[in-house]
Amino acid sequence: MSEQESKKAFYASLAQQAEALIGNERNLIANLANLSALLNMSLEDINWVGFYLVDGEQLVLGPFQGNPACIRIPIGKGVCGTAAANRTTQIVTDVHQFEGHIACDAASNSEIVIPVMSGRRLVGVLDVDSPSIERFDSIDGLGLGQIVDLLQKTLN
Repeated sequence: MSEQESKKAFYASLAQQAEALIGNERNLIANLANLSALLNMSLEDINWVGFYLVDGEQLVLGPFQGNPACIRIPIGKGVCGTAAANRTTQIVTDVHQFEGHIACDAASNSEIVIPVMSGRRLVGVLDVDSPSIERFDSIDGLGLGQIVDLLQKTLN
């Protein structure tokens, strides 16, 4: 099995675990807390994983695993704010090259951020940081996107 196939199989298994964990639970905070714990336990080479939730024109820190983090991020600023404003996944291979990057943890060198939607309404973002440059790729985007999709089903 190639490295790419292995990574896809890993995310398929992780999505099954996430689905079993969430089940039919509708409480957003409970689901975000469990998903951040599952991702922290399962993903290799990361130093922070969690959620930011929309609060007016800002994102506010939600359930996470890792070091203390920035509490508020303006929508449109940094990687999280850009993902929120554009409603698109952001895969940043080197955060130090991302204009306007907000350094909550100096140890982070790459990042992936995926918007969480309820219909057309932005609810927040999933943010995963790594101390390694080029940690995340399109397979991570698709795999983590599947987990966000499972979460989004509980929001409708």
